[in-house]
Amino acid sequence: MERFILNKLLDWKNSPYRKPLILKGVRQVGKTWALKEFGRRYYENTAYFNFDENEEYRQFFETTKDVNRILQNLMMVSGQKILPEKTLIIFDEIQDCPNVINSMKYFCENGPQYHIACAGSLLGIALAKPSSFPVGKVNFMRIDPMTFTEFLLANGDGNLAAYLDTVQKPEPLPDAFFNPLYEKLKMYYVTGGMPESVLMWTQARDVGAMQEVLSNILDAYQRDFAKHPNVGEFPKISMIWKSIPSQLARENKKFLYKAVKEGARAREYEDALQWLVDAGLVHKIYRSSAPGLPIAAYDDLSAFKIYLADVGLLRRFSLLSPTAFGEGNRLFTEFKGALTENYVLQSLIPQFEAVPRYWSQSNPPYEVDFLIQRDNDIFPIETKAEDNTGSSSLKKFRELFGEKIKLRLRFSLKNLKLDGDVLNIPLFMADYTDRLIGAALEQRSRF
Repeated sequence: MERFILNKLLDWKNSPYRKPLILKGVRQVGKTWALKEFGRRYYENTAYFNFDENEEYRQFFETTKDVNRILQNLMMVSGQKILPEKTLIIFDEIQDCPNVINSMKYFCENGPQYHIACAGSLLGIALAKPSSFPVGKVNFMRIDPMTFTEFLLANGDGNLAAYLDTVQKPEPLPDAFFNPLYEKLKMYYVTGGMPESVLMWTQARDVGAMQEVLSNILDAYQRDFAKHPNVGEFPKISMIWKSIPSQLARENKKFLYKAVKEGARAREYEDALQWLVDAGLVHKIYRSSAPGLPIAAYDDLSAFKIYLADVGLLRRFSLLSPTAFGEGNRLFTEFKGALTENYVLQSLIPQFEAVPRYWSQSNPPYEVDFLIQRDNDIFPIETKAEDNTGSSSLKKFRELFGEKIKLRLRFSLKNLKLDGDVLNIPLFMADYTDRLIGAALEQRSRF
């Protein structure tokens, strides 16, 4: 498989300001594989230490802060060679090892010649705890599920991925590319971007194995709930988790605590929900009251939507059958467009620094699915699961905030086109949103 994060890791390796790296990402998203593959490609050797498999390694960080002593002990006990600049040192499953996390301060200050990358399945939880964290002494990087473009490469469709990379103008794609890309996107809705699921489909073409992989990942997530330090939060986390399909099945996808449990109140469940967010299992998207800067200043903290980290996991969790592969647009329209929204959000998050928001008003009811901040501009986004692209909400948004909005975006099954100030992006080009916005703005500036 080809993962684009390897390019980011190479930038980290070559940076004169490199610090020890903490790679965050949800369980089973490919953190360990990416680091090992990066070490294989770009270093003389890789020294890998797993603190879950070998708990005794933790002791070396409890007795000393001396970087050289720590490394000597690790080399002696493991038989692995560690050379400055030439060895990639991987510390894996460090989420339960606060001393290892804290030692990054000393590696940064006293051992900058060593290249260290850390990973862990619940690292976001560990980093959210109040503890002695090496502030300013580490670089952070996040690995997300495989994008649709990465899926194309894994599926042997490098020609389609290469073509998408050449599209520089908001002009319609030829049917020879549009139609197969549309078909491949349906496959991606089914497999999602979790690497093992993609592997089962792209190499084995085994739908049953793919289904089992996704089920096992979901089961592993639920077992993780028990790792919350407050045992009383476990059932609350589980109830919120199990409510997600029903939350997204509604036309109005605003998160409702009463859908978790009758009579549930925010103050009783907000810590449990935050655990899921910190773990990276869900994305929490706040309602924005207006397209202003900074985007966070306009958050309505009482209104938000939550989505899963991966569209394939959402499909499996919702018990939607892969047979929708061959049923026209049904996979896009089933589940009230929730799969499409989840997919679009999943594509947007790696491209833009600020987490997307959404906008709505209640009387009369209008809703724009997402707002994104690109540089110092806010862009409204509507997602359409079909090729029906009528959008009263986008029009209303233009009426209310027209002077602030340079471009409106719509994702649908229609072809790429710039129609006035509306840029229609085919769903399978969501990975290229940032570039297409730039191209559309440039084209509009010439008229």
